[in-house]
Amino acid sequence: MAVSLCFIPSSSSSATAAASFNPHRLLPSLSTSPVVHLRLDVSAPSLSHRCRQFRRVLISAGGGDGGFSGGGSHGGGDGGDSGGEDNAGGKNRVEALMVLKKSGRGLESLPQDLAAAIQDGRIPGAVVDKYFELEKSGFFSWLLQFAGFRERLLADDLFLFKVFMECGVGLFTKTAAEYQKRKENFFNELEVVFADVVMAIIADFMLVYLPAPTVSLRPPLGLSAGAITKFFHGCPDNAFQIALSGTSYSLLQRIGAVVRNGSKLFVVGTASSLVGTSVTNALINAKKAVGSSSEGEAENVPIVSTSLAYGVYMAVSSNLRYQVLAGVIEQRMLEPLLHQHKLMLSAICFAVRTGNTFLGSLLWVDYARLIGIQKAH
Repeated sequence: MAVSLCFIPSSSSSATAAASFNPHRLLPSLSTSPVVHLRLDVSAPSLSHRCRQFRRVLISAGGGDGGFSGGGSHGGGDGGDSGGEDNAGGKNRVEALMVLKKSGRGLESLPQDLAAAIQDGRIPGAVVDKYFELEKSGFFSWLLQFAGFRERLLADDLFLFKVFMECGVGLFTKTAAEYQKRKENFFNELEVVFADVVMAIIADFMLVYLPAPTVSLRPPLGLSAGAITKFFHGCPDNAFQIALSGTSYSLLQRIGAVVRNGSKLFVVGTASSLVGTSVTNALINAKKAVGSSSEGEAENVPIVSTSLAYGVYMAVSSNLRYQVLAGVIEQRMLEPLLHQHKLMLSAICFAVRTGNTFLGSLLWVDYARLIGIQKAH
């Protein structure tokens, strides 16, 4: 759009100058009066300007929530676009609502936690787009009904593959590691090997599930919640995971993620060890009852000490290894490089996780012998 202005300077009297503004009077020719032409170009509103205008409309219609600060943790000011996270929250909300409009869906058709996250501006449009893609599969659509799987599948569409791979490979790699450590005593210590493998298989699922990066859809806690509860509620599920736009984690919160997952894995490890050692002792006692005793017969496994030791091992060694594997190696290194080559990404993840599982089995045998709950024959 262009606006042209014409200025006609004149040296005549004021009366003549006033007469020059008569709309019925012809303009002087260029030969008698110099004419200065000014051209002002006004470009059409940019796309970013339109987005800002659309965002203001959405904010004004959002029910007076005071912007997108995610609970009002950023003080002062006029809300809306005043701060960096407010800007990101507003942008996230606009993107998500645009994806909803494009797909012909409404907020009421989504799970409550996902709809609330969109309204609060906590997730970008790409996450909503991924939800619709996963929903096309009947099996994934069923899994998306569960909040834990929903948060993990939205963060990593290969999450389920990693669960099946970890549990399937765990049986073979852990048995191989046991044989590597025990060699000729492998069959003499078969009951102990069985206990180790049972404990590992039970725990494998939780080792993938708990440290996996997530798209946090948890609603804010109430005002009555304690300070410690609020702190751990705000921690990420993986200490090294990439924060979404509009979200940030402090160093203390990332350390809190290690502590929180470590406590959960301690419970998982202790419980799975109780099952494994109980089954092992039952097999040893059954073997003694049928009279198949020998000089190299295995002794009963100490249930309490073994279970507590395995819980500590899971909370420290397994926790740290899987946090680094999922948050650093996979999310920060492999996925940015191979996000358009899913087959190659899956193959490399398979190789890395197989090596990590084998390493974990070797470390457990050494740790168990070091603290004296297992003895080499």
